[in-house]
Amino acid sequence: MRLKLLTLALTLAAVSLPSHGEDLLDAYRQARANDPVLAQADATRLATGEGVNQARALLLPQINGSLGLSQTTGGGNERVQDPNNPNQFINTSSFGHSRTRNLSANLSQTVFDFSKYASLKAAHSSANAQDDTYQAALQNLFVRVSNAYFTVLTDEDQLTFAKANEDAYKRQYEQSDQRYKVGLSAITDVYQAKSYYEGAKAQTIAAQNTLDNDREALSQITGQPTGSLKKLRDDLPMGAPDPSDPDAWVKQALANNPALLAQEQNVQAAEHNVTAARAGHLPTITANVSYGKSSSWYENAAIHSNTPSSTTIGLTLNVPIFSGGLTQSQVRQSIYNRDAAQDSMEIERRQVKASTLNYYRSVLAGVSQVLSGKAAVDSAQKALDATRAGFEVGTQTMVNVLLAIQTLTQAESSYSQARHQLVLNRLLLKQSAGTASLSDLQDINALLQ
Repeated sequence: MRLKLLTLALTLAAVSLPSHGEDLLDAYRQARANDPVLAQADATRLATGEGVNQARALLLPQINGSLGLSQTTGGGNERVQDPNNPNQFINTSSFGHSRTRNLSANLSQTVFDFSKYASLKAAHSSANAQDDTYQAALQNLFVRVSNAYFTVLTDEDQLTFAKANEDAYKRQYEQSDQRYKVGLSAITDVYQAKSYYEGAKAQTIAAQNTLDNDREALSQITGQPTGSLKKLRDDLPMGAPDPSDPDAWVKQALANNPALLAQEQNVQAAEHNVTAARAGHLPTITANVSYGKSSSWYENAAIHSNTPSSTTIGLTLNVPIFSGGLTQSQVRQSIYNRDAAQDSMEIERRQVKASTLNYYRSVLAGVSQVLSGKAAVDSAQKALDATRAGFEVGTQTMVNVLLAIQTLTQAESSYSQARHQLVLNRLLLKQSAGTASLSDLQDINALLQ
C-alpha cells in the first residue's frame, strides 16, 4: 500500500520534473572529462614518471662538444719563423691581433656507480606509487560523483517533503481557523496550527537553499550545470555484502586498496634512497673518450698554425675519502625518511582496515534501516489518518494532529536518507576494498528511473 502523504509528495516531484533526466553515468562522464582533482592527479603521475627517465639518463652515455674562439690584442713582440722563408724570422707586432680556435668533444659512460642504480630503482618505486595514487583518485571520483548525485536526490526529496508538510500544516491551519469562526474550536488551536505552518515555511526555504548549494557542488565536479536527475527506484537490493565475511573484505582491502599500495611503494622508494645514500661511500668508475683540436692565426699575415688533433681514451676511478660528514648525514636523513614512510604506511593500513569494517557494518545496518524506515513511514501515515479522524469526532486535539504530521515527515525524511546512504555505503565498501570500478556505477545507474 502506497503511503498517502508520501505518494502526494513524490507525485508533486514527478510533475515538476521532465520524464527524462540526467543519470549517474552522465554525471560521471562529465566529471571524468572536467574534474580538476582527477586531472591534477594525472598530471602529478606523469610528472613523477619522468623521474624514471631522468634517473636512467645518468646511466647512459653523456656526450658534450665545445667550440671556442678567442682573440688576443697586443701582448708585445714575438719573433716567429716566416712560413715562406724558413731561414728568416718575422716580428709579429706588425701582424695585428691573433685568433685561436679550439674544438673539443667528450664522451663519458658510467661503468660503476651504485648510487645511480639505486636512485633508478627509487624512481621506479616513486612512479609506481603515483600510479597507485592515481587509481585511488579515480576510484574516489566514483564515490565523489555518486555522493554528490545522491545528495542532490536526498535534497530534492527533503524539499518535496517540506513542501508537502507545509501544505498539510496550511490546510490544518485553515481548517482550524474555519472551526474557530463557527465556534467549534478554541483560538489556541488556530495559534498552534499557525505556528507549525510558519515553521514549515521556514523549513521549505532552508531545504531549497540546501538543494541549490548541493546542485552547485555537483556542478563543481562535473564542470556542467546540473539538470534534472533520475530518481532511485523503490525496489533496492537488500542482500548482505558478498562475500558475507568481514575478514574476507579486510583481506581484500589490504591486498588491493590503491592508497595502501601507494604507501608500500613509497616505502620501497625510501629503502632505495637509503641504499643510494650509503653508496656515497663507494668508489665510482667512469669511461671517457675525448677529442681535441686547435688552430691559431694572425690578422695581417699569412701565418697560420694548427695543432694536431688528439684523442684520449681512459677510465677514471674516483674514491671518496672524506666529505665533511655530508655522506653520513645523507644516510641518516634517508633512514629517517624511510621510517616516516613506514609509519605512514602503517597509518594507512590501519585506516583501510577500520574503514572496510565500518562500511561493511554500515551496509548491514543500512539494510535494516531501509526496511524499518519503510515500516515507520507506513505506521506514521496510518497514525496521521487515525489522529485526523479522532480530531473530527473530538477524541484527538489539534496538537496531536500537528505532531502526527511532523512524525510522518520525519519518517519520510529518514527513509529517503537511508535508501540513498545504503547505495553509497555499498560503493564505499568497494572503494575501501580497492575494487570499485565503472561496472559498479553501471549497477547503481540501473537502479535509477
